[in-house]
Amino acid sequence: MPISIPAGVTVSQNDGVVTVKGPKGELSQKVDSSIIMKVEDNQITFEIDENNPVNYKQKQAFHGLYRSLVNNMVVGVSEGYKKVLELVGVGYRVSNKGNIIEFSLGYTHPIIIELPKEVKVETKSERNQNPLLILESCDKQLIGLICAKIRSFRKPEPYKGKGILFQGEVIRRKSGKSASAK
Repeated sequence: MPISIPAGVTVSQNDGVVTVKGPKGELSQKVDSSIIMKVEDNQITFEIDENNPVNYKQKQAFHGLYRSLVNNMVVGVSEGYKKVLELVGVGYRVSNKGNIIEFSLGYTHPIIIELPKEVKVETKSERNQNPLLILESCDKQLIGLICAKIRSFRKPEPYKGKGILFQGEVIRRKSGKSASAK
């Protein structure tokens, strides 16, 4: 399935490294030698190199992997990715100064994390609503990794529903201890 290149995005390839430039940034990815990538008519196509000694199942796996990675890069530099995290819990707070985020999550100490310059961060704290942390980047892998790291500070738990969760995520609730029937 070919990837269409939107206006304002340029794709270049040399020595097995694909570079995608767009209005939101620039990303690069190394492509395995068993995959042939062609850029023509504002489309990117991927083919399996039959002369490469790698086994065929591995080539098929690489084909899908690199097509998906390059597609994520094209979408990232043209539209960007946005993740919204919600802090659910009494006294849970988040604030930022530039790319340094400070969390207050019920521990004895605040948690401070510094984000890379490629990620833009914004916090929202409104009265009677859970604090929100909004992350934006052109790199889907990087933003996913950062969200996983932040989420690991307080994973959502099923009994009270507290923790750091993605906006709109539903936590399956469990009932706690129940009285035994006599």
